[in-house]
Amino acid sequence: MAKLSFKQLPGEQLSLFPENIYDKIPPNHPVRLIDKIVDKLDISFVLPTYRGGGNSAYPPRIMLKILFFAYFNNIYSSRKIEKALHENIYFMWIARHATPNFRTINNFRSKRLKGHIDKLFAEVVKMLNQMGYVSLKKQYVDGTVIEAAANRYTFVWRRSVEKNKAKLEEKIQAVLDEIHQQMRLDELENEGKLPEKIDTEALEKHIAKINEQLKKKPAPNHEKTLKKNIKKLKDKYVPRLNKYEEQLRTLGDRNSYSKTDPDATFMRTKDDHFGNGQLKPAYNIQVSSENQFITHYSIHQKTTDTTCLIPHLEGFKRNYGQQSREIIADAGYGSEENYEYLEAERVEAYIKYNTFEKERKRSWAKNIFHPSRLYYNAQEDYYVCPMGQKMRKIKEGKRVSAHGYVSHVSYYEAQNCRACPLKSGCFKGRGNRIIEVNHRLNQLRRKAKERLESERGLYHRRKRGVEVESVFGQLKQNNKFRRFILRGLENVEIEFGLMAIGHNLRKLMAQIAGYLPGNPIKKLENRLLKYLHEVFLIKEQLLTLTA
Repeated sequence: MAKLSFKQLPGEQLSLFPENIYDKIPPNHPVRLIDKIVDKLDISFVLPTYRGGGNSAYPPRIMLKILFFAYFNNIYSSRKIEKALHENIYFMWIARHATPNFRTINNFRSKRLKGHIDKLFAEVVKMLNQMGYVSLKKQYVDGTVIEAAANRYTFVWRRSVEKNKAKLEEKIQAVLDEIHQQMRLDELENEGKLPEKIDTEALEKHIAKINEQLKKKPAPNHEKTLKKNIKKLKDKYVPRLNKYEEQLRTLGDRNSYSKTDPDATFMRTKDDHFGNGQLKPAYNIQVSSENQFITHYSIHQKTTDTTCLIPHLEGFKRNYGQQSREIIADAGYGSEENYEYLEAERVEAYIKYNTFEKERKRSWAKNIFHPSRLYYNAQEDYYVCPMGQKMRKIKEGKRVSAHGYVSHVSYYEAQNCRACPLKSGCFKGRGNRIIEVNHRLNQLRRKAKERLESERGLYHRRKRGVEVESVFGQLKQNNKFRRFILRGLENVEIEFGLMAIGHNLRKLMAQIAGYLPGNPIKKLENRLLKYLHEVFLIKEQLLTLTA
């Protein structure tokens, strides 16, 4: 049997000089890149958040380096970051041996960066712009839903609150009517009658007036019942009414919110813990990307993407002092209001509308009854139905969206549809057919269609699917960021801002290292090497056979 030999471990050997463990960090390691980037950032807006006095604080630049490197490595918990500062040499190096505990890390993240994370993120993007990785001249915009750190089963719905509040107001009014009858308070009714919409303040004032009248003019026959009714109003109905009013104030213009995170709205997500796409408390995240770098983000409480585009683009302009020349988005953003805004901003918008894909199908071309397929005479302002009847304008109206945008529409009516042989395929209503037309929206859609079908539009449509969707795939699938840790809108903005910075730093490191996941050039090189290797093996076999 051969003699066994094992390598001598480096730690068992004597060394003349003490070893520096930081020499083990390669010169091209990401921790060194993050250290240099943070050193170049302008963080003057963070310094005023410190009050001064008391115990000394950790330098904010060191705290930023710790957070940036933590989110770069998908470490989001402050306790796990604290643990890494004691165990990981990369964290030790970038922190310069600083060991802030989890409370200090969490306080810096939630208090020092509050209201400033967007500036910090913009500083990183401006640096990427100077390095030539992003131009900020185009934005690929899309949205995704990320679950909030809230209880999934403690919710408040507007419809339920309004229904219960209406029932409570009826009960209050019934009790007040009974009190007035028992006391015969005609003077009180004339002096100050409750409005139709009862609120807590008016009800409390009314109860106070009843008590005053009761002192002046007691009702001994009904004294026990009166006291019972007044107590019911004061102890039972007033607190319930106040609760419903607070819930409506919290809702604002939303339809729901979570009790454990009132800023979160219940939204339908594609992936949930049951796997059936049920409603969960979440936030709507809007992201702009370029070359798969995140150039802007915004957090919304709205469930639909349509109403989020304008505030999202306004935030981009506020951060960089300019607007992009081209905006590319899917059909979820193709509304009249958004088209009008982009036209006013002189932006080339490559945004589909909701029927863009349907219009490209053969079934759409065969549908001769759709209003968009009818012949329109713009000079005399009338439509012609498939039977040749003129549809004259009968009135004009307005359509007001849920967030207050006003659209102007026109109504056109056919002359006589009773004896029409095509009526069964045209419409199912009684009387003559009436169509509603938004001429301004149709005009904007025609312009959008021209852009989308142009050569530049085809290029953007092909690229849009791999731009923002790739970013969401990296964040949610590869980095496992499917649920926020912090609660509240401001804290969620901080958390996602750090996530976006971490994503951009990972992307930058991949660019510098010369490796891009899914790069077709790399794939082609790998296939070529594999092919040459197979050719070499076949050649060797042929030489062996001929020999």
